[in-house]
Amino acid sequence: AIVLVIVTLLIGGLAAPLSAQIQARRVAETRQLLQEARDAVLGYAMTHAAATPGRRHLPCPDTDVPPDGRENRSAGQCDSSTGTLPWVALGTAPHDAWGNRLRYAVIQQYADSSSGFSASSGLPDPLKVCSTRSCTIADVADNLVVVLVSHGPNGWGAHNVNGTTQAAPSGPDETQNLNLSRTYVSRAPTQPGSAAGEFDDLLIWLSRDQLVARVCPPGSDCNP
Repeated sequence: AIVLVIVTLLIGGLAAPLSAQIQARRVAETRQLLQEARDAVLGYAMTHAAATPGRRHLPCPDTDVPPDGRENRSAGQCDSSTGTLPWVALGTAPHDAWGNRLRYAVIQQYADSSSGFSASSGLPDPLKVCSTRSCTIADVADNLVVVLVSHGPNGWGAHNVNGTTQAAPSGPDETQNLNLSRTYVSRAPTQPGSAAGEFDDLLIWLSRDQLVARVCPPGSDCNP
């Protein structure tokens, strides 16, 4: 009996570190998937010319529920500026390390397959990333054309691979990342019950300058 108690204590002591290692590996895997998704969005823009000569366009979100991985656009324009990453159209991984779809937000002007964008296109109402939902001036990133979100280990608000939608988040900053808003939140994770609310979302983004530098370098058809 004493031996069993000792073995139980040893196993219990090892379980927590192992769980933390598994979670850290999933976070790292998801960050890599987000990077690959952003690269796929850039690759899409490089290979998709708009109907207007000398211009390119970005992919539209997948707005189907449940998502099918395909873009939703009508007459060249996106049905919505936010939705699920169209993984079929981009050829990327269909979900993050927790089995949830990635969220995708885009400036619709830049995803319009008729007019698209060029190196001279302005960005009058950009997306931004802040460290809190209540920011008025972006303190993380501004002048963004694309934001990608993994809803993290808890998955609150995400569409999962089974076609169902997870429960809505309780934390205000995670809720902000589900709103049809141009402001997104990226910050250190916090546990349920913390003053700032639960948060474990993972984000990556693409600025207008990054997009133009990669897709419309000097001498290209969209930056002659």
